[in-house]
Amino acid sequence: MTAFDGYERRTWAGRADAFAGSFARLCAYPVPQLLDAAAVEYGVRVLDVGTGTGTAAAAACERGAKVTAVDAEPSMVERAALAVPSAEVLTAALPALPFEDGVFDAVVGNFVLNHVGRPRTALAELRRVVRPGGRIALTIWAVPAPAGQALLGRAVEMAGVTRPSHLPPLAAADDFPRDQDGLAGLMTSAGLREAACRKLRWDHRASAEEWWSGPASGVAFIGQLLLSQSEETRSEVKRHFDALTQEFLGQDGLLVLPHAALLVSACR
Repeated sequence: MTAFDGYERRTWAGRADAFAGSFARLCAYPVPQLLDAAAVEYGVRVLDVGTGTGTAAAAACERGAKVTAVDAEPSMVERAALAVPSAEVLTAALPALPFEDGVFDAVVGNFVLNHVGRPRTALAELRRVVRPGGRIALTIWAVPAPAGQALLGRAVEMAGVTRPSHLPPLAAADDFPRDQDGLAGLMTSAGLREAACRKLRWDHRASAEEWWSGPASGVAFIGQLLLSQSEETRSEVKRHFDALTQEFLGQDGLLVLPHAALLVSACR
């Protein structure tokens, strides 16, 4: 386990409910396209890796697939198991999955590559558990981030917050370009064929209270960054956040937040 992996485990420990109430709806947007890219349909044996609260697993079950879902965080597994009783939901983490070689027809991972310390090693493991000719489809957040996606980061930056040393970055040797060519190239480097990547764009609608609740509860990197600050600094971040939200306020009082993700698929 890398330092980045250890940080991710600590970040998400016990935060399934906080995630469900803040960022889960945002992360659900690419799921239909993700399942299409992996050719998930009736009877397909599919693994949803990094299932979180089980959104992709539930959608795959609705298509009649035979679904296994895993997540590294026990609180996510507990919540997903309750939400998707027709799936087998297990606690397991990349890059070591408890499955035999080639047991799945398809593997999907919604933003899971954003949370592993060695993306290439993780992909090699996904390639191992999918059968020859099977498909793997994954999403990551696009870089540079659209305005709505960057809102929270802007508030933090305007408050003068810098990255603390105890929040480890991904090692340079393990990183890859977060663009379409970079993600497709990562798939190819893992021995996968016919890699194709496209950008998904959408406007996420949420109340300012909902959008702030995620980082305020320590969800994801931005939340850990916020919690590592003094109470005075957190209040300053909130002040900038409140001011910035006016740029995104819709007529109904909800924020309209532009987001973008990359969707890649390939065959073993």
